[in-house]
Amino acid sequence: MIKSSIKYLATDKVRDLVEDNNQLLLVLNRFHIPFGFGEQTVCEICEERDIDCPTFLAIANLISGKRFTINEIELPTLLSYLREAHSYILDFRLPDIRETLVSAVHQQRLDEVAVHIIRFFDEYADEVYSHMDYENRIVFPYVEELLKGNATQDFKISHFASKHESVVSKLNELKDIFLQHYAMPNTRMLNRALFNLSACGEDLVSHCEIENLILVPSVEALEKDVYTTNRNQQERPSGNYELTQREKDIIRLVAHGLANKEIADRLSLSFHTITTYRKNISAKLNIHSTAALTIYAILHGIVNPKEIELK
Repeated sequence: MIKSSIKYLATDKVRDLVEDNNQLLLVLNRFHIPFGFGEQTVCEICEERDIDCPTFLAIANLISGKRFTINEIELPTLLSYLREAHSYILDFRLPDIRETLVSAVHQQRLDEVAVHIIRFFDEYADEVYSHMDYENRIVFPYVEELLKGNATQDFKISHFASKHESVVSKLNELKDIFLQHYAMPNTRMLNRALFNLSACGEDLVSHCEIENLILVPSVEALEKDVYTTNRNQQERPSGNYELTQREKDIIRLVAHGLANKEIADRLSLSFHTITTYRKNISAKLNIHSTAALTIYAILHGIVNPKEIELK
């Protein structure tokens, strides 16, 4: 049983999530989670498969119409999921629908209308391919560069968000042609084709929502951090290693052994903000390991060596 109807939790069993919403089978597939998970919880599965648990839960909760949070998601995990979704839709879902659709209309009649229906679907499939190809070639690599701290003036996520919408309308038009206008027997093959059209439409709508409600705001937060950091670095005189109070606070917490997520919670900042601060501190001090940063903190009086244990 799902412990909360408001949202899925890390302590919920994976099998309970799937029983609650069968569409989450697609989520398991895109995260490469195999079957046979028995009584394992979401947290246990994610730890076993090296999957970021908050990202998994954000996606699962959104798809299931439950409350979700994006404060702690990991963008690399999200990008991997979205690429897997693209591959599934382009390489499996759409070709399967076409094959079924061709069989359904050819079983009944080979007329001009049937030819136009297949052509209509092919044009729609090309549109979906172009839509996802743009994301694969432009949007996702842009986010990956941001994660490295590299910003560009040529593109921002708002350019993508302003014209991004679900590519499901034509799919619904095709379904309505059969349901309302194209009189032909409701064969098992045609029924399967229409069922697959509906399932594909639901998948595309969920996919669009994940990008609009999780990807876009997360990237906007990252953009803000990266552009602010880069601007501060440009304004900072060469050779000036003076730390801000916030940077000292973060170094102190790092020295005490806190992870980025824990630091974000302690300072009431976003996970992405702490990640950006860590990168800025490393670049400023040319110190990249936690152990070396701890030594720096002790040498400069940021932390009392009696309060921590060097590892």
